[in-house]
Amino acid sequence: MVKLDKIYTRGGDRGETSLGGGARVPKHDLRVRAYGTADEANAVLGLARLGAEGDVDATLARIQNDLFDLGADLCRPTVPGAEDTALRISQPQVQRLEDEIDAMNAQLEPLMSFILPGGSEASAWLHLGRTVVRRCERLMTELATEEDVNPIAIQYVNRLSDHLFVLARMANDAGKKDVLWVPGANR
Repeated sequence: MVKLDKIYTRGGDRGETSLGGGARVPKHDLRVRAYGTADEANAVLGLARLGAEGDVDATLARIQNDLFDLGADLCRPTVPGAEDTALRISQPQVQRLEDEIDAMNAQLEPLMSFILPGGSEASAWLHLGRTVVRRCERLMTELATEEDVNPIAIQYVNRLSDHLFVLARMANDAGKKDVLWVPGANR
């Protein structure tokens, strides 16, 4: 566990921060941007939870915890030849998302159009969270072209954006309040 007895350290006052293993990097480092975006997604999901109830809220609570796991995973680069004891996103976390997507999707009518973010407040926040997760995924895949990134973590964020899409439909009264896109409606 982490013990935070001092919130500010002044260590970042010159534009650098420490990764989980202690290495100092610029705050604009791609790895820092990736785990910072996972943190941003987590904050958006916290807002979504304000309008969520029951299973949706419980699901989001699990995902928020997973997003902290993702941040822990991303902030600790692997060290070639060293034993990796860092917390990493695991296949069961990906499988849980897939199982939840399948269970929710079975309750929804098939889509006949793309949907617009909205319908309910929780759904709108979930769509925003989904787009932030997609940005996180883009940063992670870019990082993976330069450094080792846990491939299961990339799978996780890919599934998570799909999960949040389906969860947003569930938050819209199981899709009944979805706002459908009407192509060319305003020409």
